[in-house]
Amino acid sequence: DSSLWKSVHKRINMAFKGEDHLDSLPLPVQRMHLIQVDSVQRWMEDLKLMTDCECMCILQSKPISIEKDEQNELILSSQYSTCDNLQLLLKRAWIISTELTRIAQKLEKNRWQRVHSMTVRVNCHVRSMINEYNTFTRSSSEEMHQLEKLLIDKCSEFTAFTERCLQTEDEQMLKSMKSCINETLTTVAHNFGQLIELVLTHEAQNLLRQIELSDSVYITESAINSLFSLTQEGAHLCRIIAKEGGVVALFKICRQDCFRCLYPQTLRTLASICCVEEGMHQLEKVDGILCLADILTDNTHSEATHAEAAAVIAQITSPNLTFTQHLSSFLENMEEIVTALVKLCQEASSGEVFLLASAALANITFFDTMACEMLLQLNAMKILLAACSDKHIVDTPYSRDQVVTILANMSVLDQCASEIIQGNGVQLLMEMLFERSSSGNSAEIAACERVQQKSAVTLARLSRDPEVADAAVKLSCIPRLIKLCRSPTERNNSDSVLVACLVALRRLAVMSPDGLEDSDFQQLVKPRLVDSFLLCTNMEESFV
Repeated sequence: DSSLWKSVHKRINMAFKGEDHLDSLPLPVQRMHLIQVDSVQRWMEDLKLMTDCECMCILQSKPISIEKDEQNELILSSQYSTCDNLQLLLKRAWIISTELTRIAQKLEKNRWQRVHSMTVRVNCHVRSMINEYNTFTRSSSEEMHQLEKLLIDKCSEFTAFTERCLQTEDEQMLKSMKSCINETLTTVAHNFGQLIELVLTHEAQNLLRQIELSDSVYITESAINSLFSLTQEGAHLCRIIAKEGGVVALFKICRQDCFRCLYPQTLRTLASICCVEEGMHQLEKVDGILCLADILTDNTHSEATHAEAAAVIAQITSPNLTFTQHLSSFLENMEEIVTALVKLCQEASSGEVFLLASAALANITFFDTMACEMLLQLNAMKILLAACSDKHIVDTPYSRDQVVTILANMSVLDQCASEIIQGNGVQLLMEMLFERSSSGNSAEIAACERVQQKSAVTLARLSRDPEVADAAVKLSCIPRLIKLCRSPTERNNSDSVLVACLVALRRLAVMSPDGLEDSDFQQLVKPRLVDSFLLCTNMEESFV
């Protein structure tokens, strides 16, 4: 039933993150055009169900050569790297989890023949995964061997159950056997999850041991790259790495001058691990923020190192994080960090470097107003506005999103208005109201919506100053705001953009009531905000 399947699916997901960050599986082999006989095609389909699982697995497990030396040579020649082998393992695990998902779905529909054929496949994949892993791992614990044996035994039992279901048509017996199959499926999923968890923990431990014990730059670099590859497979793997001491080991690298050339990839890996709470706790324990501040303020480091340190800062200060215990130590080093990030924005040689530095600054402005005052004193407004005029530096909606976030948060300060006027900031905000995606990519479209929304918010806040409001009116901000309110396609049907534009329009209408036609005033300004919002959301495109 559905509740049982949810339990199974939860266990599978705990064992393995899922398909979002994996390469898609190879496409099925195309049918041969020379064989068009229906009976042959039917025989080929039936053959899948008739294949003896035991024979397949025994053949798969046998070495090509019986000579020990030749067998070892074969195994070694098939080893590419730890990273490649782990990717192979993860893909195999994804196949198994997908098959278990489909078995549960077919079982609910009592499609016994399909259930059996898929169970056979799972059995083969499990044995293949275990064999493949044992060929590239040098050491396995007794616990892992026991789990492997237990999983293989349960898979065989699972296959035997489903095969017996094909041999009876008694509905009552099938109903009773279904509960046994459900129970076995749950057990297989649980054992599979435990094995994958143990394997990934074992591999993380091996990589971290290499990082901690090796004096070789080459070996350490290879281990860090493999560790980074693991972090890209999802939060669950990041938790495993953090629990095994990954953050501690990586910050140890960042404190050794002999590994300076590895700082960028080490910091990149740290940024990935710190997306989970366990990583943040470890960062706090090893004074990671102090280490990041030292790296950012050390002018002898490369721009790439500074950029990756900024990426870690951006990660740990993300407004989306619910855990903020680390922020107390961050506040102690905030002035040095903010100063270094502003400098990095000013001297950025590429759009990527600017994006990372500005993202860190944008996040910092969310959790402490003191940061906005620091930015004002450091002439950050002038630096950011100047950067926006360089299309090689601020070259994507993502970068403009960071800049306008900083402007919006700084606009609560009264002194900000004069800085905006001097830096031609109102013109920039007006241009941002026209932000549109060029690629149609969903992430880019979302970034464009945020740019439009935040530019309208910034205009609304700054328009309390008559000089800013006058500049906005002269630049025809009012007609553009009206267009965004009345035309859903202009704002990509975004309600948040609509609300921000209505607020900005009302603020400007107070300062310059002559800029609106009577119909606009009656519909967009005079009613309650919620009434104007409902009016605009119910408008048909043809009406506009």
